[in-house]
Amino acid sequence: MIRHFLTGEELTGAELGALLDRAAELKADRHASRALEGRSVALVFEMPSTRTRVSFEVGVTELGGHPVVLRSDELQISRGESIRDTATVLSRFVHAICLRTGPHSTLTELAEHSSVPVVNMLTRDHHPCQALADLLTLRERFGELDGLRLAYLGDGNNVAHSLMVLGAKAGMDVVIATPGELVPHPLVGQVAGAQAEGSGRITLTQDPAAAVDGAAALYTDVWVSMGDEQAEARREALAPYAIDQPLVDRAREDAVVLHCLPAHPGEEISAKVLYGERSAVWDQAENRLHAQKALLELLVSG
Repeated sequence: MIRHFLTGEELTGAELGALLDRAAELKADRHASRALEGRSVALVFEMPSTRTRVSFEVGVTELGGHPVVLRSDELQISRGESIRDTATVLSRFVHAICLRTGPHSTLTELAEHSSVPVVNMLTRDHHPCQALADLLTLRERFGELDGLRLAYLGDGNNVAHSLMVLGAKAGMDVVIATPGELVPHPLVGQVAGAQAEGSGRITLTQDPAAAVDGAAALYTDVWVSMGDEQAEARREALAPYAIDQPLVDRAREDAVVLHCLPAHPGEEISAKVLYGERSAVWDQAENRLHAQKALLELLVSG
């Protein structure tokens, strides 16, 4: 059984498939499991959140557990207490720690010193819980993931990284289309390629049209984060990667559109596409809850 869930690399392809199976069962019956009965889970937020906060808090509650929601300004970390000490103390109180933070090194240090499972709710480098929900959504729509083509367009960020890692494990053909200056980290691509199973493969391109040809899913994320001083330069570089109707029309006739939200209609995605009949975005958002419940059940109760 895996100890922590930090990047998605911890799962084998078979374990990933079993986790998605369980997520589907928990979606069909939201009260089918009380795996966290009598247990507490710390949800630590160093960054604000909507979907992550609500889906984890509701998920822990529906599993019978008690979510302890903590902002960084409510912890002694804000006054200089070390990550090591925080991990050691929280481990004495709760049965798992989930962290949403910036530097991935903060998460890995927390996991190193924690004696209970640690879950990555988001770092700048990886967003694996989002990718679990994405794969669950695609499996609902298409049945099988092996050989399915996913085209991600935009910034080669944490979401792109997690789609590469978990998509390759699921046997998917993951195509990442980005400007040259915004490509994913090479090490992530190497890991994803080495761990690919079935028909899984990773392709990088700068051509958005080529990326979506034959794709079953078109995926994007926001272009500009709050406080980004290079906002206008990023928008200019990413403009050709916006998902609009002509780009969707190049994909499979049954292709769906995904976005991890929050969205900026008219920027990385058109309003027509985001709210159109091809959009699976709202199922994708809901599936955060079910995928994370399956993950917590696996980590905490085995």
